Amino acid sequence: MPRIASAKKNMRKTRTATVRNRAQRATLRTALKKAKTGFASPAEKKVAVQLVDRAARKGLVHKNAAARHKSQIAKSR
Repeated sequence: MPRIASAKKNMRKTRTATVRNRAQRATLRTALKKAKTGFASPAEKKVAVQLVDRAARKGLVHKNAAARHKSQIAKSR
C-alpha cells in the first residue's frame, strides 16, 4: 500500500479507470461478435462501428486495431 498521498490518489484513479475500461471493452467485444456473424443486421453493424470509433478515440484500442475491426465488419455479410 502506498504511503504518499499522491500515490494513494493515483491508485484510486487507476482502480476506477480499470473498472470503466473493462466494462467498455466487454461491451465492445460483444458488439463485435454480434456484428461479425452472418446474421447481423445493418443496425447492429452500425452500433459496432460507432463503438469501435469511440474506443479508438478514447484510447481503449489502438487506431489500427479499430480500423482492422471496422474492415472485418464491412467484409462480413
